[in-house]
Amino acid sequence: MKAVLFDCDGTIADSCGVICATMRLAFEAHGLPAPEDAATRGIIGLSLDEAIRRLHPVAEPALVATLVDGYRQAFRAQRADPDFREHLFPGMKALVQDLAARDDVFVGLVTGKSRRGVASICEAHGLTDAFLAVRTADDCPSKPHPAMVEECCTVFGVAPRDTLVVGDSIFDMEMARAAGAAALGVAWGTHEPAPLLASGAYAVAESVTGLVESVDRWLADPIIQPALRQAAPAL
Repeated sequence: MKAVLFDCDGTIADSCGVICATMRLAFEAHGLPAPEDAATRGIIGLSLDEAIRRLHPVAEPALVATLVDGYRQAFRAQRADPDFREHLFPGMKALVQDLAARDDVFVGLVTGKSRRGVASICEAHGLTDAFLAVRTADDCPSKPHPAMVEECCTVFGVAPRDTLVVGDSIFDMEMARAAGAAALGVAWGTHEPAPLLASGAYAVAESVTGLVESVDRWLADPIIQPALRQAAPAL
């Protein structure tokens, strides 16, 4: 058996815009200059407290905690809007469901979102039963610490060397590498292919079709050689 572990924001969910807007609201509510969207995109994937520390490196711990709470309040206010919806990237729901239906692979979710956030998006898109293991910012240290991968592997009874992490950020790639798992990047999220490859991805998928092909190839032969690092086909 093998395991495929997906990141959420920027990989499955097209949520970068929502995250950037919410971060602006959290900072502005406390009289602080709002971070540029480019800076916020660069920290997506980290746990919320670590993300805010990187956006405001001189903030005292009490202010970090205040901003974390402010972000959560702002996000809850947006989610209370009947028209609010976090969209998935086209094709990702089918990819996850197809993998979950197979009997030779376990599917998990490793994300800097909260458990509440994961439950909301999975329920909204019918993916609650697709992930047999879920590790969030509420459960583990922030990426790139390998705990999320390691704990999912323990749940599945699968070794990290038989595990593939799919994500859009360098933090996903670094987490996979730290755990001893393979890392596959996607090009439609927060980070460009070059830094993903430099951070440990053996390939970067340019499209969901290319991702399907790359995952299938890995499942057929999970031994990834560094020489194979390249952009996955954009089919």
